[in-house]
Amino acid sequence: MIRFNGVSKHFGAVRALDVFSLEVREGLVYGLIGPNGAGKTTAMSILSTLLLPDAGTVTVDGLDVVREAGEVRGRIGYMPDFFGVYDGLRAAEYLEFFAAAYHIPPAERQRLAKMLLELVNLPDKADVYVDSLSRGMKQRLALARCLVHDPRVLILDEPASGLDPRARAEMKEIIRHLKHLSKTVLISSHILPELAEICDEVAIMDAGRLAACGTVAEITAVSRGARQMKVEVLDRAEELAGFLASRSGIAEPLVDGPAVKFFLNGERAEQAALLQEIIYAGWPVAEFGEVRRNLEEAFMAVTGEGGENIEGN
Repeated sequence: MIRFNGVSKHFGAVRALDVFSLEVREGLVYGLIGPNGAGKTTAMSILSTLLLPDAGTVTVDGLDVVREAGEVRGRIGYMPDFFGVYDGLRAAEYLEFFAAAYHIPPAERQRLAKMLLELVNLPDKADVYVDSLSRGMKQRLALARCLVHDPRVLILDEPASGLDPRARAEMKEIIRHLKHLSKTVLISSHILPELAEICDEVAIMDAGRLAACGTVAEITAVSRGARQMKVEVLDRAEELAGFLASRSGIAEPLVDGPAVKFFLNGERAEQAALLQEIIYAGWPVAEFGEVRRNLEEAFMAVTGEGGENIEGN
């Protein structure tokens, strides 16, 4: 659905994108994260046909964003991190104005505005002036504006920026609903725990390049060519570490309080077999599973501030 292929973009001596490549499959909620200056907004601006790449190609649904920009604009909805609203308009009028810009027939505009206000949980704000809405309501109204022409792809740059927890929760639910409507959503945010909750896959950018990508589970796994596991027992953790050290396919068992962490070569079948062995050997197991970082820890590791690296797909 979305494909960046070897895209570069310079602003004077600043290299915003450096041979950047990424593919986002149809129907996914896809997170784009990275430190300030990583190139996220530049990538989104090129995808939205607002900037031209210096090199490489970008396509949306097979359409080139440079050569077929007009058609691309009909298939995307873009919500930038900073946007304006027309304070002299009521919420419904605001949506009807943009519907007119997309040449939607006059007879359909009022119905469409009502439907979109319901979608973003603002049905009672149709006759309220935009300038009297809270920031969270304005964000949701701006998202509704992106949907007036029923785009297949939504590009959301920091949609929850500056929102309070309740407003962020409302925005998350709306994004989940958009996925159920078969929209492909590319979303940039610095609020990593919430991205981890709503995204099917994520990509981490650093210095204009793709540093890692994959599912949230893949990105947050502690990867060293083996899975890092943790087994917590009610007693005899030191003995369990010795027991694990004697098993093939297990490396670096380390006691951590009542638990033992270790690296295991193998998939779910090997994990299940090992758990059975531990239980049959008499250890009372309280917890057994794979060690994972949260997305913030993975981000710090990938961008060189966490002291370790992870591999993306």
